[in-house]
Amino acid sequence: MASRRLALGVAGGLVIGFLALFAIVGMTMWLGERSNSLFQDTASQRDIRIAAVELRDALRTAESSQRGYLLTGNEIYLAPYDTAKVRARQQMSDLERLVVTASRSPAYLSRLREAVDDKLGEMDQSVTLKREGSDADALSIIRSNRGKSLMDEINVFLYGAMLEADERSAFFEDEQQNNAAMLRWVSIVAALVIILVVIAVAFTVYRNRREITQARDEVRAINLTLEERVETRTQELALARERAELLLSEVNHRVANSLQLVAALVHMQSRTVIDESARRALKETETRIHAISQIHKSLYTSSDVTSVALNDYLRVMLENLGVAMHNDGHTARLTSTLDPVLLPTDQSISLGVLATELVTNAFKYAYPAGQSGDIRVMLRKLPEGRAELVVQDDGIGLGHTVRPGGTGLGSKIIAAMAAALKTKVEYINRTPGTAARLVFSTAPSA
Repeated sequence: MASRRLALGVAGGLVIGFLALFAIVGMTMWLGERSNSLFQDTASQRDIRIAAVELRDALRTAESSQRGYLLTGNEIYLAPYDTAKVRARQQMSDLERLVVTASRSPAYLSRLREAVDDKLGEMDQSVTLKREGSDADALSIIRSNRGKSLMDEINVFLYGAMLEADERSAFFEDEQQNNAAMLRWVSIVAALVIILVVIAVAFTVYRNRREITQARDEVRAINLTLEERVETRTQELALARERAELLLSEVNHRVANSLQLVAALVHMQSRTVIDESARRALKETETRIHAISQIHKSLYTSSDVTSVALNDYLRVMLENLGVAMHNDGHTARLTSTLDPVLLPTDQSISLGVLATELVTNAFKYAYPAGQSGDIRVMLRKLPEGRAELVVQDDGIGLGHTVRPGGTGLGSKIIAAMAAALKTKVEYINRTPGTAARLVFSTAPSA
């Protein structure tokens, strides 16, 4: 719970800190773009003002040169007059372009163009008349004061344009100052927020560490008594386990002895039976009982009561079975090749009975009428938790097997034991001989 509270506190602090940082970055980027836009607008207003001033100066220069020529007739005044006219027209075009660039189209602009054109036309007319010798007509144009009226009107328009440019430049400068102040305050507030977040996170970590230290001390105090209780309980469990293992070993020992007694009784009964088929049936029953009792014997002599070492179990069982079959008059040679394989107890019983039936069948039917040969038992460990049991002979084969007096009980037992192992026995005609093969899982069955 404390670690979760710490994680939530740190995560919340980081989120708030990142939001504050993003606010600073976002505000800085926006103000940067806005400052660039204001700078461009200010530069545009400055250019408008410069164009208006230069237009006014060019017109004044042209007017002074015109009057000097009209008064003196000296053509030396015409050179600056022509230059001033060109400059005036150029500055008028620049002023129109700049005003349009600034996204404004004031009403005075068209009238200013007309007034400038009229003023330049009036001056050109008077200069032309002077050149043609019509001094009186040229002077009459000057005395009409129309040129002065046009110039006054132009000055009013240009002064208005310069005044508006100055006002807008001052407005842009004020906005830039306000934006800078806003950025400053946003940075200060965001810095304070980040500092508070750092303090809060540090306090949360400190409090969590203190709680962890207190919890550790409490756990240490509990462990002092818990270790003693665990040690006592462990000793009790170990003693109980020893008792359980001893009891289970005793149970397996008693079961093995009881099965050996039953096998002995069956053996004694078979010796008193005259009927040959009944005697064989009792003999096979005795063999099956021996196979089961051998499992319990291996369990009470082993430290592991949950699984059986198949290689050891089958080796002892096959030795006993070979001796029994030889005592019964069979002459086949029984050999085995057994890999180390562990199998749960219940499955080991099924496999032991199944192997006993397969080997007994090989002794009885592979080599009839006193014939001799080899019977091989192979236990192989396969990948993926599986194993393989093969019982093969070099006898007469499946097609020539004769089973006089057979009841089919052995085949039923084989099928039942294979089903318990969740597998089937595969019979292979080797020519000569027969092989019985089954593949089974060595893992405990679900």
